[in-house]
Amino acid sequence: MLADMASKTCSVFLARGFGVIGMIHLLPLPGAPRFAGNARAIAEAAIRDAALLAEGGVHALMIENFGDAPFYPGSVPAHVVAHLTSIAGVVRSSIDLPLGINCLRNDGRSALAIAQAVGAEFIRVNVLCGVRVADQGLLHGIAHDLLRDRASLGAEHIKIMADVDVKHSAPLAARSIEDEIDDTLHRGMADALVVSGAGTGKATDPEKVARVKKRAGSSPVFIGSGVTIESLPSFRDACDGAIVGTHFKKNGRVDQPVDVKRVRAFMSAVG
Repeated sequence: MLADMASKTCSVFLARGFGVIGMIHLLPLPGAPRFAGNARAIAEAAIRDAALLAEGGVHALMIENFGDAPFYPGSVPAHVVAHLTSIAGVVRSSIDLPLGINCLRNDGRSALAIAQAVGAEFIRVNVLCGVRVADQGLLHGIAHDLLRDRASLGAEHIKIMADVDVKHSAPLAARSIEDEIDDTLHRGMADALVVSGAGTGKATDPEKVARVKKRAGSSPVFIGSGVTIESLPSFRDACDGAIVGTHFKKNGRVDQPVDVKRVRAFMSAVG
């Protein structure tokens, strides 16, 4: 079983050339300021988007509690973990694709626990090492706890995608991105890196991607925001893949459901 999970994860990170991870943006969960009062509708929307992303041909899926803004800077409440686990479990049982978990804003420990519980293959962590200044305040690196959790759970098959110079934030002090990459890979023990633009849906600078990939070497590098079918040629041969959310929605709007025609067109361009 663990070997199968590891194999599926590697198919996203390495084997497909340019891996595309389709993002499932959850509607606001119970307890969030914008929760609409119907928890079942959240799960139904997630399953619908997951099915459309799979039908469109993405290589993997990722779930995050996108609708829960404003986000907690660290650990989220137990009810958030419970709802994320429940929804992720249904998606896991319905769609036979590698699955990732992102527990916003930076609760990688809960993401790992959810991933192990539902049989997901990877997680995303916004700040694995260092300190970032964000709208949540200071976001602190969690590598020291997360990697110990993974070891104690025997969950090394669950891979860690970690952001460098993560969106919606700024460094606490001036530091080269090369130094951040070195620490994230070699001291924080990330399995793959994510590089993004300034915010959700905002374009990522191709020169920044090339710089990150050059330093990361054989470690996989994924684009974390703003990839479109128009910008894809700038990235297709420059990194290992992309996490795509906004572009796959109707009219390219993050608050809309997934449009399978947009997914198919993008995946056709990926080849």
